[in-house]
Amino acid sequence: MGLIIRSSAIHAAGCYTTTRIAKGKKVAEYTGPRITKDEADTIYEESPVTYLFGLGDGTVVIDGHCMAMFINHSCDANCETEEVDGQVWITAIKNIAPGAEITYDYCLYDGGDDEAECNCGKSSCRGTMYSRLEVRKRKVEARKAGNTVKKQPQGKSVAK
Repeated sequence: MGLIIRSSAIHAAGCYTTTRIAKGKKVAEYTGPRITKDEADTIYEESPVTYLFGLGDGTVVIDGHCMAMFINHSCDANCETEEVDGQVWITAIKNIAPGAEITYDYCLYDGGDDEAECNCGKSSCRGTMYSRLEVRKRKVEARKAGNTVKKQPQGKSVAK
């Protein structure tokens, strides 16, 4: 299987396949140094761009230094992530044609007040890279606090 990095309409650079990828095939491993979430928060406090991937309960993260760090978010992704024995694999959830951009749903769950706007352009776009569960949780918290819930804008780029 061949993967390349090139410009992406979703966000800056993206990861593309040069060959057909069959559903169920491992596409890439998300690798890099493992650090605590607290260390990552300190290191990247002033950085708008990170390539962090939370493991297990989120107290340890992978600081991405690999081809997989260029895989962009999509609300209608062609891959998903799976943690197996401490490794994170990006696996195809459908057949992927040569030339297609590789994507997975980031399902973000931790990010404070940032909106993590989505720019996937899919008809099913929920406007954010946060997971559906996190979106529901934030709406409930906003209602309890008496705040109006701001609808997530669509079609704007955001740093990963």
